[in-house]
Amino acid sequence: MEIKVWYLKTCSTCQRILKELGLNEDNAELINIKETALTEDEIDLFYSFTGSYKALINGRSMQFRQRGIKSSDIDEDKARELVLDHYAFLKRPVIQVDDQLFVGNSKNVVNQLKEVLK
Repeated sequence: MEIKVWYLKTCSTCQRILKELGLNEDNAELINIKETALTEDEIDLFYSFTGSYKALINGRSMQFRQRGIKSSDIDEDKARELVLDHYAFLKRPVIQVDDQLFVGNSKNVVNQLKEVLK
């Protein structure tokens, strides 16, 4: 099983989810998005799974307020641009397990991951 995790090392929610799922450097490739910027290829890979750049957006990012934009006002092109521009716009964690992708930290997403990782 190949596992890749894009996360924010300083995010307590990301840390909690990794711990809950038993994921660490021994069994997954951990990519701290603050230290390693997301590439266009990665963003486009995420899109190939979700079918939407807007699905990758963290609507509660402080970056929206700082830039004077509303998450509800962005289109697909703007969403892609924002995620590439600043890591805080990415809904996290993003976890790829083989040919499946899980985005975000909702209970539903975490429960789906638990099933896949059994």
